[in-house]
Amino acid sequence: MTGQRVLVTGAASGLGAALAAAFEARGDEVLRTDLTGGDLTLDITSDDDWAAALAHVEATWGGIDVLVNNAGVAGGGRLDVATMDEWEWITDINLFGVVRGTRTFVPTFKRQRSGRIVNVASLAGLVHPAGMASYNAVKAAVVALTETTGHELAAYGVTAHVVCPSYFRTNLMHSLRGADEDLGAIVAGLVANSPISADDIAAAVLEGLDRGDEVIVPDRPAREAYGLKLHDRPAYDAVMRAQAAKLEKGI
Repeated sequence: MTGQRVLVTGAASGLGAALAAAFEARGDEVLRTDLTGGDLTLDITSDDDWAAALAHVEATWGGIDVLVNNAGVAGGGRLDVATMDEWEWITDINLFGVVRGTRTFVPTFKRQRSGRIVNVASLAGLVHPAGMASYNAVKAAVVALTETTGHELAAYGVTAHVVCPSYFRTNLMHSLRGADEDLGAIVAGLVANSPISADDIAAAVLEGLDRGDEVIVPDRPAREAYGLKLHDRPAYDAVMRAQAAKLEKGI
């Protein structure tokens, strides 16, 4: 599908920029939104900013074909290290940001009786390693929200899709916040050393959307990890607990 009207959040850099470029490369018209930069300023935690984005879309396009809820931050930490402020911060952005975006545009999608909502979660929404409780929880919630959205809007011809990549090279770690410095160092290393780029993920996302995949697991490491959980739960648990032990030892 080409020639679509696409709004992407967090589109000034990272995966958001890669997704915007991938849509544009095939002839779609993209509104790049971000907290700073892009075509339109959009703080995804602000109801007023979402209302302004809706007004802009209605005035400019008269509707929308694809909403991509991509903007998010990095966080996490062991249960007795991460603070409640960290939990509230990451929930407001990574979960409620998606909720706000979805609620803003659902009336438009219902009126049109067409459209797609694409929520960028993470492999952490499907696979839950130690030390990342807050990040795991909000990304799992995005997976659940997306499934619910798909069921609720199916009668209106609207589909919902969730993207669950593993670690890939991006600037997401610039947003990392948390008291658990050991966990932060481990995750930063995994991101920096990944052979997968944001462009790789973006290309796989568009392929998944073209297939109509509701859950898009766009890279091999993510598919292998999720497959292990689905098909060999004892082996999966052993891997997760070994990682937890290493984190406790500071390895």
